[in-house]
Amino acid sequence: MATGGEVLAMICPEKEWVVYGDDFDSIQWIKGEPITKAQFQAGFAQYDAWKAEQDSKVQADKAALLAKLGITADEAKLLLS
Repeated sequence: MATGGEVLAMICPEKEWVVYGDDFDSIQWIKGEPITKAQFQAGFAQYDAWKAEQDSKVQADKAALLAKLGITADEAKLLLS
């Protein structure tokens, strides 16, 4: 389950805010226009799919880089250890 901070980071990464827990009323907007309570609540339902997509992109980027370098993931771990 996503946290309020994770949802806000997904919905409005360019804005600055502070949130305490998952309560919309606890959000303190520092910079940028606030989002609505409905947008915040809908974000909890959208977060898991968004996060999975982000993770998938990262894995694809890693695989492409390893292929470009011509090494395996295990070989890359050896280089970085």
